[in-house]
Amino acid sequence: MSVSLHVLYPASPDAEFDYEYYEKTHLPLVEEHMGDLMETVEASRGLAGGPDVPPPYLLIATITFPDMEALDQAMGKAGGIVADDVANFTNVRPQILVGDVLMS
Repeated sequence: MSVSLHVLYPASPDAEFDYEYYEKTHLPLVEEHMGDLMETVEASRGLAGGPDVPPPYLLIATITFPDMEALDQAMGKAGGIVADDVANFTNVRPQILVGDVLMS
């Protein structure tokens, strides 16, 4: 069963996020260091939390892997490199969720 790694960047009044850096530098860094182990990668910029409600998250990234072993390998191979880059585009501490993919 595939597993997913979700990286959630919560919104707050003092949150800063450089979407251009994220798209042009961070995502290619993820691809470079984890690409051979990933199945898919997707990033969604938060627009709203409902009608007339601001988004609860600035961005949510989802990466799927064929299994937990591949996720563990990817994190061991590049986790530090990718995590260290976060400070280059945001002052937000991301939340992490690892899950079983029930449907895709």
